[in-house]
Amino acid sequence: MRLQDKVALITGGARGIGRAIALTFAKEGADIVVADVNLEIAQKTALEIEGLGRKAMALAMDVTDYIVVEEGVNKILDKMGKVDILVNNAGITKDNLLLRMSVADWDAVINVNLKGTFNCIKAVTRSMIKQRSGRIISIASIIGLMGNAGQANYAASKAGIIALTKTVAKELASRNINANAVAPGFIQTEMTAKLPEDVRKKMQEMIPLGTLGTPEDVANVCLFLASAESSYVTGQVITVDGGMVMA
Repeated sequence: MRLQDKVALITGGARGIGRAIALTFAKEGADIVVADVNLEIAQKTALEIEGLGRKAMALAMDVTDYIVVEEGVNKILDKMGKVDILVNNAGITKDNLLLRMSVADWDAVINVNLKGTFNCIKAVTRSMIKQRSGRIISIASIIGLMGNAGQANYAASKAGIIALTKTVAKELASRNINANAVAPGFIQTEMTAKLPEDVRKKMQEMIPLGTLGTPEDVANVCLFLASAESSYVTGQVITVDGGMVMA
C-alpha cells in the first residue's frame, strides 16, 4: 500500500490511461478524485474505485478554464482535506498537416494539453506548499520529444509540458514537491484499437520490444513517481515506449 491515505487528483481520469492510473493508485491505498469533462463516465470510474474500498470523488472539470479548475480544487480540499498527488492526464488531439491545420484546432489542443496542465498545477500548488509535500506528474508523449508529421499542435503541447515540468521542479523543489513527466509511446487504447491492422503492424515494427504498451504500463510508472520510492527523482521525463525513443 505505497499510497496509503494519499489523495490523488487525476484529470482525464474517466477512461483510458487516466482510468488505469486511478485504479492503480486506489489499489495502493489512495483516495481518488476523477476529474473529467464527461461527468457520467467519471462517476462510473469513481464507483469502481469505491468498490476497491477507497474514497472517490467524481468532478466535472474543464481544465482550460482556470476558474473552474480552482473551484474544483477548493471542493476537493473541502471534502478530502488535501491534494497529495496531481496527475495531469487530460489531453486531446486534432491532427492535420501544418498547412491544413486551422487556428482553432491549434488553439484547442494547446489550451487543453498545455494550458490545462498549467491551470491544474497552479491551482494545487498553494496547498502543496502549505503541507510542504506533493507529487506532480504530467503525461507528455514521445511526440513531444521526436515530433510527428501531422501533429504540430500536439507535439508543441507535449514538448511544452516537458519544459513546464522542469521549471516547476526547480521552483518547488525547496518545498519538497516533486514534478516529473511521463512520455508514453504507442499505447493500446480505444483510439489505437480502431486503427487498421496494417497501420498497427507498421507501428509495432518501430518499437524495439515489438508490441504496443498498455495503460497499466503507464500507470505503473506513475505509481513509482507518486510513491516514496521516487523521493529523489524530480524534473525528469520517463519514456514508456518499448524503446522507440532512446536519448
